[in-house]
Amino acid sequence: MMTGVPTSMTEAAKGASTAGEARSPVRRAIALSWVLQGITALILFQTLFFKFTAARESVYIFTTLGMEPWGRIGSGVAELVACILILIPRTASLGASLALGVISGAIVSHLVRLGVVVMDDGGLLFALAWIVFVCSGAILVIRRRELPGFIQTVIRR
Repeated sequence: MMTGVPTSMTEAAKGASTAGEARSPVRRAIALSWVLQGITALILFQTLFFKFTAARESVYIFTTLGMEPWGRIGSGVAELVACILILIPRTASLGASLALGVISGAIVSHLVRLGVVVMDDGGLLFALAWIVFVCSGAILVIRRRELPGFIQTVIRR
């Protein structure tokens, strides 16, 4: 049995040793976080191929935004870093923060300049952006105690 309050989800997971504790809300939150991290990383990683190979859709998007090729490559690098960070337990909250920032720019671009449907995709890119946004936000809520101190300070205000 744990004697103190865990400071992170990792400590809480290490302290849950019996079958009853294994089904605790903390363990369920950890499992949910990993599912959300997997979904987010999968979507981000899948879109990297299109950005780094200069796929027609990506070039169109960033040309429309006046950011081709550096915006396409830069956002791809940022998404790659977020994808890696989100899969490492110690940096998952940092990766979710980065993913949330990058995808917020994508959502704003869709709403302001691109539109929901881009090149007859039926709104797929827009929907995927919202999925990443919601998953990243949920990861941040679940793992909020693991955020660096300066981010915790901003969230508390």
